[in-house]
Amino acid sequence: MRKADKVIITTAVTGSVNVPSQSPHIPLSAQQVAESALEAIDAGSAIVHLHARQPDGRPTADPDVFEDIVQRITPYTDAVINITTGGSSAMTMEQRLAAPVRLQPELASLNMGSMNFVYAGIADKVTAWTHTWEKPYVLNTYSQPFINTFESIEHTLRTLGAFGTRFEYECYDIGHLYSLAHFVQAGLANPPLLIQGVFGVLGGIGADHDNLEHMVRVADRLFGDDYSFSAFAAGRNQMEFGTHAAWLGGHVRVGLEDSLWLGKGRLAQSNAQQVEKIRRIVEDQGREIAAPNDARQMLALRGPAKAGDSTTVRAPAR
Repeated sequence: MRKADKVIITTAVTGSVNVPSQSPHIPLSAQQVAESALEAIDAGSAIVHLHARQPDGRPTADPDVFEDIVQRITPYTDAVINITTGGSSAMTMEQRLAAPVRLQPELASLNMGSMNFVYAGIADKVTAWTHTWEKPYVLNTYSQPFINTFESIEHTLRTLGAFGTRFEYECYDIGHLYSLAHFVQAGLANPPLLIQGVFGVLGGIGADHDNLEHMVRVADRLFGDDYSFSAFAAGRNQMEFGTHAAWLGGHVRVGLEDSLWLGKGRLAQSNAQQVEKIRRIVEDQGREIAAPNDARQMLALRGPAKAGDSTTVRAPAR
C-alpha cells in the first residue's frame, strides 16, 4: 500500500441505501445534495462521491439530475467529483452509466463484482414510513442481488477509461481484490489503484477489524505499492473503520450514504459533521488532510471533465 503523509477524505453524500424515513437529514433534491457536498468540502473533504435522488428521496440514475448537482458544485470548488456507476440493484447497467458517460468525471466508483447487497433490515427499524416506495424498495434487496458481471466491469473500464476517468474500486469482500487483479493483469485497470474496502454490508465482508487488516495484507500481496487504500464500514462502525484505515496509512470515507450517525444514538445532521469528526481524529494521529490537488497527485487524476465544462451552465444555488 502507498502510505501517504496526507489523508484523503471522501464524502459519500447521499447514496441509494438509506431512505428518508430513517433520518430527516439525508439530502434529497439536487440543491440539497450540492449544498451538502459543498459543506463537506469546506470541512475538509477532497472528494465527493455522488448519487442522485428524486425530490421524494427515490434513487435515480437520471443524468439530468446528476448534471444539475454537479453544476451546482463546480463553480465554487476544485474538489474531485466522483460519480457512482453502482446506483442501485434496481437499475440496469445502461442506466447506471448514463450520468458518468455524459459528465465524464475524473473519478468514478466501480463495484468489483455481483453480490447480495441486502439492506432489507431497515424495514425492521422504521415504525412510520414517509413515502410508499420506501418499504418495498428496501425489502426487495432480500431477493434481488446487485449485478456487476465481469463483462459489465470491462465495459465500464473501457467506456469511461476512454475519457480518462479513473476509478474508486469498491471491494466488498476478499474475492473482489482478486477480480481487480484480473483486470490489472488484462491491462484494463491501471495503477495507481484506489481500493475502497467496504465492510459491514449484509452479503459482503463483516465489520471486523481483523478483516480490514486481512484485506490490506491480501492487497499488498496482489498489488504491492501500486495502490492506495481507503476504508469504511456501514452504519455504527463508520468512524472506527475510518480511524483504523488512517492508522494503517490509508485514507478514509464518511458520509450519509454509509452511516446516518455521528455517535451512539445521535443522528448526524449533515455530512460536514462527519467530515469534521474524522478530520479531528486523523489530525490527532499526526497526519495532514489532503487538499483536492493532493488527492489528484496521489491518485493520478486528470482534473475536471472537459465535457462537463462544455455543457449548458444553469444558475447554481449556493
